[in-house]
Amino acid sequence: MKLVVVTAGLTQPSSTRLLADRLAEAAVRRLAGHGPDVRVIELRELAGDVANAFVTGFPNARLRAALDAVTEADGLVAVTPIFSGSYSGLFKSFFDVLDNTALTGKPVLVAATGGTARHSLALEHALRPLFAYLRAVVVPTAVYAAAEDWGGGQDAFTDGLGERVERAAAELAGLLTHRVPAAADAGEEVVPFEEQLAALRPKR
Repeated sequence: MKLVVVTAGLTQPSSTRLLADRLAEAAVRRLAGHGPDVRVIELRELAGDVANAFVTGFPNARLRAALDAVTEADGLVAVTPIFSGSYSGLFKSFFDVLDNTALTGKPVLVAATGGTARHSLALEHALRPLFAYLRAVVVPTAVYAAAEDWGGGQDAFTDGLGERVERAAAELAGLLTHRVPAAADAGEEVVPFEEQLAALRPKR
């Protein structure tokens, strides 16, 4: 099973890469019995190659290897920093040079980082529509990490972010193994449907 992680962080070290690594680690734990092979693609290292592909119309060998890895992957983790309320230009450009059928039916976990929680809706307004257009199967839980989510420094994050990471990883693993993860897998209590309906009825 091939899992490819695409990260568009621009600095080194990068909180975007750190979040990507945490998501990949959580997914690998869930897929332990399936022998996952993980490859990380740092878009920062391919920025010039992506620009040249736009100008020439042809990706060079290094960029082609990255595009082929994404195309051949069973699942994808895609993480970008948020700039001006949306994904980074480098992130979008990479998926622009990817064949528009490469992600058809492929499970994708989307995530992003930013300086403030106010940009978290970019996941729903920008990233999810992008991958829906590419006909990928985007997992229900998207993960956003603001500066305050890294409560324990760069090597640890708050419980809330940790829970989102585990839930999203469980959903990705479920899609990759053709199993719908129960809410209990992500550490949530399962509420029977009858109780949910009862809670919606008006009180008398």
